[in-house]
Amino acid sequence: MIKYLIQPIWLILLFCSCLPTASAEEKTEKSNLRANFRRIAIEMSSTEVKNAELYADNPNSELSSDSKTELKGVFDFVLEYEQPNWQWNNSLFMEYAQTRLKPAGEPATTDEDDDQILFSTDYNYKLYKDFFDNGDLGPFVSAAYETEFTRNNDAPKMQAVRAKAGMKLFNGKIIRELYVAGVGEYDFTYSDNKVSKSAYEIGFRMRKSVSKEVRYEFEGYFRDYVTFSQYVPTDLEYELNLIARMRVKVYKQFSLSPYINYFQGKARGVDKEGSNFLIGVAFAFSDCYDL
Repeated sequence: MIKYLIQPIWLILLFCSCLPTASAEEKTEKSNLRANFRRIAIEMSSTEVKNAELYADNPNSELSSDSKTELKGVFDFVLEYEQPNWQWNNSLFMEYAQTRLKPAGEPATTDEDDDQILFSTDYNYKLYKDFFDNGDLGPFVSAAYETEFTRNNDAPKMQAVRAKAGMKLFNGKIIRELYVAGVGEYDFTYSDNKVSKSAYEIGFRMRKSVSKEVRYEFEGYFRDYVTFSQYVPTDLEYELNLIARMRVKVYKQFSLSPYINYFQGKARGVDKEGSNFLIGVAFAFSDCYDL
């Protein structure tokens, strides 16, 4: 599956290299309609360990761990339509990652790490303009459909629709998005156990440029589920997702980005939370174009 996502992304990156470099963000006047390619990226992390079987009993785990390689494709696009008093965004986010694990003396195996397709639309009203950090503050509503490319092991393919309503600070110089919202979700992953849920969510997306070539980016959300229409052991009680990256421009709008990603959640059917911590580097393209 990973090759079917990675190959199109390489073609998109090649096409983007031929586009003009002038972006909408660099212009003094904004267009009403913008194509915002937030990130088109290939993310990689790799560990190679030789002769690990000879060090199986060695206290140095760096010599006894398994060799592994992760390859991930990311496509994050938003079509933005902005008016003086409101903004309407329609977005598509896709990511897929696999890890190839090679234990010493054993055949290689492949595990799915990330798999998400998210279609969303949101309407943001500018109740207070230039409220803070040159950003606008106001109520917003959004609707989204979430699924995935493939099933994870024996689990069915994830499918859910989600609606949010709350307050958001957006389009700031540093704070691109900061919101608090109530969430209603209908999860029909399991055909015989369809669940309606309610939650509250806090999310953010920030960036800080330290030079023309270097920019720090941070994003994340915390979603805490409050009610469930029925009990499904695999449903998460909460989700925490945090990402930090350093974007270093290497050519036009292309960059190398070291990053860290932390995800934590707790299922209703277990006593302890699970987590995933990842460090890697990405080759990415990002730009915003007037239409």
